[in-house]
Amino acid sequence: MRKYILFYLLFCLCCLKLFAGGKVLYRTVPCTLLQGITEREYTVYLPPGYDMDTLRTYPVLYLLHGGNCSNTDWERYGGLSHLADSLIACGQMQEMIVVCPEANKDNMIWFNAAHWRYEDFFFQEFMPYIEQTYRVNAEKAYRSVAGYSMGGGASVVYGVLHPDLFNVVYGMSSYLRSQPLEFLKDDPSAPWRQKLVDDYNPIRTITEGSEKNVSAWKAVRWFIDCGDKDFTYDANIDLVSAFRKRGIPYEFRVKGGGHDWSYWRPALCDALVYVSHQLPDD
Repeated sequence: MRKYILFYLLFCLCCLKLFAGGKVLYRTVPCTLLQGITEREYTVYLPPGYDMDTLRTYPVLYLLHGGNCSNTDWERYGGLSHLADSLIACGQMQEMIVVCPEANKDNMIWFNAAHWRYEDFFFQEFMPYIEQTYRVNAEKAYRSVAGYSMGGGASVVYGVLHPDLFNVVYGMSSYLRSQPLEFLKDDPSAPWRQKLVDDYNPIRTITEGSEKNVSAWKAVRWFIDCGDKDFTYDANIDLVSAFRKRGIPYEFRVKGGGHDWSYWRPALCDALVYVSHQLPDD
C-alpha cells in the first residue's frame, strides 16, 4: 500500500510540474550609456518549460510600454503571465521569453537625445544582456518587438531603423508623431521629447526611404493595431498608407476602442498569438 501511495504522490508532483505556469521576474540590467544611471529595471516572463529543459532556447518578444507608464504595467494591467500561460496551454502560442524594458524613469523616451542615449542603451547594452543572460534564440527569425502608445511608436521606429533584427513588429495605438497631450501640458521637458518623436517619425522615414530601405522593410512582418476612437488613429492610417505606397506588406486591424487598457489587453493577446504564428516551424 505504501508503495502505491508513494507512486501516486510522485505522479501528482509530475503533473504539477507538467501543468505549471511560467514565471515573472523583476530584475535590473547594468547600464553605462544612460547618463547618471548604473542600472535599469525590466520585467521578464519565462515560459513554463524554461526550468525543465536547460538546453532549449526560446524566441524573444520585447514589449515596450507607453508614456508615463512602467515596465511592470504589462503584468499589472495587461495580465501578461496569465495570458501567456493560457495561450500556451491551449496551443495558441509557442513558449517564448517576453521582456519588458523600462523607459519612463528619469527621461520618458525610447529614442536618442543629446543627453539621453536610450536607443543606444537598448541595442548596445540591454538587448545583448538579455540575450546572454537568458536562453534566447538570437536569430532574427526568433526576435520580435511590440508596444502600445509611445512604446508602439518606438516599436515601429526600431523596426524601421533595425529591420535586420526583428521578425515581427506589432504596434498598438502607436504614437507616431507629436500631438497635444493633456498629461504633458505642464511638463517642462515635454517639448524636447515631442521634437524627438517628430525627428524619428517613421511615416516620413518610410515615405522618403530608398529602394534598398524598402527591400529591407519588406523582410519584416508589420502588424498595425489601433482603436477606432484612438487619438492616434489618423497617424496610424498614414503609416499604413506609407506602407501601401511603397509596396511593403503589412496587416492592419481596427477594432472598437480608445487609448486604454480595455483595448490593449485584447491587443496583447492578439500580438502574442500573431508573433507565435510567424515563428519558423522547427
